[in-house]
Amino acid sequence: MIGYISDNLLLPILDFFYGLVPSYGLAIIALTVVIRLALFPLSAGSIRSARRMRIAQPVMQARQAEIKAKHASNPQKQQEELGKLMKEFGSPLAGCLPLVVQMPILFALFATLRGSPFADVPYTFNLKVLPADQIAAVETKPFNSPSHSIFVTATSHVPVIGSLEGGTKLGVGDSETVKLHTRTGDSFGSVLAAVENGDSFQPSWSVTKGDGVVSVDASGKITALAPGDATVEGKIPGLAARSGFLFIKALGQVGFMTDGAVNWDIAILVGAFGASLFASQILSGRGMPPNPQQSTANKITPVMITAMFLFFPLPAGVLLYMVVANIFQGLQTFLLTLEALPDNLQAILDKQMATAATATSGGAEAGRLPFEPKTKK
Repeated sequence: MIGYISDNLLLPILDFFYGLVPSYGLAIIALTVVIRLALFPLSAGSIRSARRMRIAQPVMQARQAEIKAKHASNPQKQQEELGKLMKEFGSPLAGCLPLVVQMPILFALFATLRGSPFADVPYTFNLKVLPADQIAAVETKPFNSPSHSIFVTATSHVPVIGSLEGGTKLGVGDSETVKLHTRTGDSFGSVLAAVENGDSFQPSWSVTKGDGVVSVDASGKITALAPGDATVEGKIPGLAARSGFLFIKALGQVGFMTDGAVNWDIAILVGAFGASLFASQILSGRGMPPNPQQSTANKITPVMITAMFLFFPLPAGVLLYMVVANIFQGLQTFLLTLEALPDNLQAILDKQMATAATATSGGAEAGRLPFEPKTKK
């Protein structure tokens, strides 16, 4: 499903925007905005639900405890009253459904930006080499890798699959060649032969695990050398992987550091992601009573998630998408906090804000030293 959405929805949109403005960086931004606008009703539902639950949760918890205590001996009545409570304030799970519905599209968007044309596309084959006298007893099953759409021109891409006809189990001394082909069976080589500068998209092959177990040549021919497990990887160059945008040196660049040198474009993107995430979380609490625990989480969470991308790096193009998506999310959150609340929730919020103001005032007075004058009101 992820691949279908990517090939039939996201890549055509990407082609359209690249046709208008021949810049892959702008195409990423435009694609992100279009998808976020399309998902606006769903994400808005999640934001509204989270805002309302944040207000209603203390009251709901108190009412739930009261109902369970009052009707402890009558489970049917208890469920009936709890149902009325959910009808009055809504279910805490209501905001999860829109998020679940939009997940396939967001995953497909993420996968699209991690693949061609923005990054080199890997094809991975996990192999098991057996002694020659054991391989005859093994049933061979052809292996096909997932399909990836490979850009061979700025607006032309083809789905490419990597196949091992003899499967991933080899006997010592056996050879097997990886065949890259389209869904219709045409070889990837024939596709490249019809494209100008097609040689620049030839895959590079390497053994990433088990050097002494197998070897692989430039044509993708794998030779089994000794019993054991091995992994062979072929990478097809991404058309725009080395293209820059604004301060970004290469959209396919991965990693905060390379050979001991800091990649400042990646550092700026990671920092912008953290700052935009922090701003979005602050905006989500706009107009709400103070919550020390939530405030602490709002400060710690962006730092933790941002630091994660230093140790689990993503391509610059993906980080660009995440920054734009966070900015869009922040604007959306700000607009939705301006919406009027239902009367019952507004009454609860007014009471919470008044209680918080009284507590703040009382706390300041309680902290007054004996020789200090009382605060004038």
